[in-house]
Amino acid sequence: MKAVFIDASATLGDVAERLHQADDIPLLVNRQVDITPEQIPAVMGDAEILIVDHTAVPTAIAKQCKGLKHVVFLGTGARSYMNPEELAEIGIEVHIIKGYGDTAVAECAFALMWASAKGFARMDREMRAGNWLRTEAVQLTGKTLGLIGFGGIAAEMARLALGAGMKVLAWNRTPKTCPGVSFVSLEELLAQSQVISLHLLLNDETRGFISRARIAQMKDGVILVNTARGAVIDEQAMIDALSSGKIAHAGLDVFEIEPLPKDHPFTKIENVTLSAHSAFRTPEASDNLIEASLNHCRRISGQGTQR
Repeated sequence: MKAVFIDASATLGDVAERLHQADDIPLLVNRQVDITPEQIPAVMGDAEILIVDHTAVPTAIAKQCKGLKHVVFLGTGARSYMNPEELAEIGIEVHIIKGYGDTAVAECAFALMWASAKGFARMDREMRAGNWLRTEAVQLTGKTLGLIGFGGIAAEMARLALGAGMKVLAWNRTPKTCPGVSFVSLEELLAQSQVISLHLLLNDETRGFISRARIAQMKDGVILVNTARGAVIDEQAMIDALSSGKIAHAGLDVFEIEPLPKDHPFTKIENVTLSAHSAFRTPEASDNLIEASLNHCRRISGQGTQR
């Protein structure tokens, strides 16, 4: 068997080559971050395993990869780039990677919360333009943070927030417990939280989950943080709420369209802090991610040593 990392960035390509072991299956690291779906079959050849970071893999393209049996997606949001059910119908199994960047993403969400509360991004922009702008800040100690969805990232976010003296509420579709965290109904969380952080996987049930109606249930002047997926929020409803002040500030690492178009409304709204889907990009998370992808390859092929 052979594997191809189809769209390796310089950083992830280096990590893949460093962690690939001599007794692993052959791995081609294709350092073409801007590869198009149409170019995938030629690079794949007859390889059975496709490792993909950020490139769409339409079912029609996958059919053209004659040896393809497994897609290892570097993260949890595979549905944003491919249709796992359609691929399964033609004999291709999609594997996702969970937990590799829980701490990294939680730290990003935590940082976006603080940046949103203190207005750092706007003050930085204005000072660079020669304007001495002072914004009114929010003191987060003693405030209530609501976590929507409670997996590994949210658990890390709760740990950080509790350490900062915040009260933490959480809602999850299935029952969970966590020391120091009060699990409540979604309605109570929306009504009581001064900060809301989203930690939902994107699927048919969560697309547009933060709707206009749910935004209306939030406290006036809420801070909204999203490091999950852009499409879990009704983007236009959020823009309207930012414009009206219903949402005082949003800290966003993810967007419906990525890269974010240069003329997008978010680039013109003052009360938004933007991050380029970079929450998981730390050396520690990169090592965890690539090692997990190689472990998938080792398990599939029956070769090498899983770590």
